[in-house]
Amino acid sequence: MKKESYFGINVSPYTYEEIIADIKKRIRSNKTSTIIAVNPEKVMKGEKNEDLRELINSATYQIPDGVGILLASKLKGGQIRSRVTGVDMMERLLQFAQEEKHGVFLYGAKEEVVSKAAENIGKKYPGIDIAGYQNGYIKNNEALIDQINASGAKLLFVAMGSPRQELWIRENMPRLNTLVYQGVGGSFDVFAGHVKRAPKFYRKLGLEWLYRLLKEPKRLKRQLALPQFLAKVLFSKN
Repeated sequence: MKKESYFGINVSPYTYEEIIADIKKRIRSNKTSTIIAVNPEKVMKGEKNEDLRELINSATYQIPDGVGILLASKLKGGQIRSRVTGVDMMERLLQFAQEEKHGVFLYGAKEEVVSKAAENIGKKYPGIDIAGYQNGYIKNNEALIDQINASGAKLLFVAMGSPRQELWIRENMPRLNTLVYQGVGGSFDVFAGHVKRAPKFYRKLGLEWLYRLLKEPKRLKRQLALPQFLAKVLFSKN
């Protein structure tokens, strides 16, 4: 399927299953794969920022992480039929790593967060190879690169916030042996049990943003990007 584009930002119309199936083929061919989550806020920023736009569009998969992208695709007669959230994509990739016996490396967040996330992932996916982890406060990047390569991990999850995590991936990928890269933002906090996800009721209706807003009213300014984005899509000619 052809990628959709919103104000110069590409979005992949693939489901979780289609992405996993494609990644499986790419690993067999020794091809690297990068995943970046796209939401209305990122589209609005990327439209004005050429460097951010190029960073997003250079990824293998730009997943539609946001109900606004789903609605925009419906408004424009696109093919995106469901959200593909960053944390759920990580879940699917962990399950894939468990089944295919691929090593996983976690990089980012505080020590107590990443270590607990690694522990909980090991419990949730028995037998998964947590090849290693490192907190986001390590000063020696060369030592980190050596640690990741020595671990033999095929999948690398980086939790540093966007776009910092994607910039780190792009800068260091040429020297890394891992094949699948995903910037996962605050997902380690979720796996560590430090942050609770919205109840399934909210997630099923695509209202996870509303749940977070009710919990954190200070997010209101960020959430204003959603109606602005939809209005722009509605009145755009293409």
